[in-house]
Amino acid sequence: MADYTTLTTPDGPFTLIAQDGAVLAAGWTAELDELLPQVHASLRPAGLTEVATLGALSDAVQAYYDGDLAAPMSVPVRQKSGPFRERAWDVLREVAAGHPLSYTDYASAAGNPKAVRAAASACAFNAAALFVPCHRIVRNDGSLGGFRWGLTVKESLLAREAELSV
Repeated sequence: MADYTTLTTPDGPFTLIAQDGAVLAAGWTAELDELLPQVHASLRPAGLTEVATLGALSDAVQAYYDGDLAAPMSVPVRQKSGPFRERAWDVLREVAAGHPLSYTDYASAAGNPKAVRAAASACAFNAAALFVPCHRIVRNDGSLGGFRWGLTVKESLLAREAELSV
């Protein structure tokens, strides 16, 4: 069993699924069907219970939107995949707000400069948006690239971070 809650944010509804104090999935949606398939099969909960708050996890989202851009990085996240992707997710948590990396630089930081496509795949399969900030990865020319939750949300997050991290 796991718990979930949906918060109201300036970028739209944000739903968190958590188990034992760790985020399993999160994103800008109110639809659980958009989040659950992202959770690795071995971590996918058998059932979900809606709660009003997830305590520190909900607080971290609110703190982010209140200007504490590092707050989500203090929250435990549970994701599972192969070694490169898991390392790449850890690296995403180290990318400073307001200082996005290119996919090429991200691949290098994850330990394999030639694995640009694998790095992009790590972003695409990241289930814990905001807590594993894949929105901080952009194309080599600085354009946004893709984002599961839409380019409008990605642009908003990057603009907020650029403004607050000056």
